[in-house]
Amino acid sequence: MKKLAIITSLLAALVLSACSNGQENQSASSTGTEERKVLRVGTEGSYRPFSYHNDEDELVGYDVEVAQAVAEQMGYEVEFHEAAWDSMLAAFDGDRTDAIFNQVSITDERREKYDFSEPYSVAHIALIVHEDNNEIQDFSDLTGKGVAQTITSNFARLAEEEYDANVVSVETFNNSFDLVMNDRADATLNDDVIFYDYLNQQPDTPLKIAATLDEGVPAAVLLHKDDPLLDEINAALAELQADGTLTEISEKYFDRDITQ
Repeated sequence: MKKLAIITSLLAALVLSACSNGQENQSASSTGTEERKVLRVGTEGSYRPFSYHNDEDELVGYDVEVAQAVAEQMGYEVEFHEAAWDSMLAAFDGDRTDAIFNQVSITDERREKYDFSEPYSVAHIALIVHEDNNEIQDFSDLTGKGVAQTITSNFARLAEEEYDANVVSVETFNNSFDLVMNDRADATLNDDVIFYDYLNQQPDTPLKIAATLDEGVPAAVLLHKDDPLLDEINAALAELQADGTLTEISEKYFDRDITQ
């Protein structure tokens, strides 16, 4: 009987040990499988060819594909949050998004509040007027004129502070073109590539470029101050620049390299 009791105890110990090992292995397996991290990206969704919806209503564009490539390089899923510029910035300030990919120009004023990645595109600012407007031929002619811009954009600041223009507030760049076409604003400022793409889509648009600034304007990812994502995003952008991915995306949308 004593021998049977010992054997029974040994068997019980073996069963408990096996269960314990199984539980440990199961726990290690579950902790080793982490959910893929999500990068919440703010973008306009109506800013062709950088961020817009195609005929299938899919969100596409240069900035969209750059954001997707950066997230993939980092090992993140990307989650897009679309909004007009002012609302998009408010959502970002409210920590509802992690980064903005929307051709955000780097300015000293913004640097006081936000961090920027390394630039991933360079554009030139164009002065756009009605095709019948011969009064405005250069940026210096904007003094006292009504310029249609989103109120917190770099274009609005430039028009108001550098050229003493009166900013007419709009929600999207399409709205600004509409105001100029309907003589409700004298001009609008925008990236030259934006305007050329718009003309490709709307060839009968009665607008023209009156002048273009020679100096390029770099755009970068807008990030929260001191966010550790900055280093990750910069590393991803450097890799995508080195392997030609950024140039490939650029040529897809612009037939040229706008990354430098």
